[in-house]
Amino acid sequence: MTPVPDPLVFALPKGRLVRAVTPLFRRAGIDLSVLDEAGRRLRFELPTGDTVLLVKPADVPTYVDRGVAHVGVAGLDTLLEADRDLYEPLDLGVGRCRMVVAEPAGTPRDLRRGMDLRVATKYPRIARAHYLRRGIHPDVIELAGSVELGAVVGLADQIVDLVESGSTLRENGLREVETVLHVSARLVVGPAALKLRSDRISRLVDALAAAEVAHA
Repeated sequence: MTPVPDPLVFALPKGRLVRAVTPLFRRAGIDLSVLDEAGRRLRFELPTGDTVLLVKPADVPTYVDRGVAHVGVAGLDTLLEADRDLYEPLDLGVGRCRMVVAEPAGTPRDLRRGMDLRVATKYPRIARAHYLRRGIHPDVIELAGSVELGAVVGLADQIVDLVESGSTLRENGLREVETVLHVSARLVVGPAALKLRSDRISRLVDALAAAEVAHA
């Protein structure tokens, strides 16, 4: 493959999300098959001359914001929690799920302004903002592991977490209360990269958008 002008550095999230975007990138002319043999490697050179950095999903906004990567892929949940000054030119339409409020089915909470409420979550910024809009100043308990357990054992009254089918909640005796936001993967670009590589990034956005439409 002939190298493209203005090569880009991509920050892509390890795990499920990079597997979800790989077919979309391939249809847009960027072959990420080299990642299939990643092993423990974290940096890859593509035939196009572009570079891929495989990073933890939560670190994608930092790499792009700091200019180490020109472009990244991150879930909306990650972007809102990081609160970085990044452009989001495209919703990639993959990695869809919901962020919800859930609580023990046997002890529902009647939410009211000014009440005391303990909330466990991996997303303290998003969770706090959600409750503040309701006039509630929650005690937000940040967890890194299975957030459901926080409500099951009484550490928290409610949780804010991502769900796909909701089966994990039900299996642990929890019920959904409301949806905070709908989540999908977004293409993100740093402000400096948008100025210095505007033509290449515009072509990339157009190609990915066309690939997404073609697959719909």
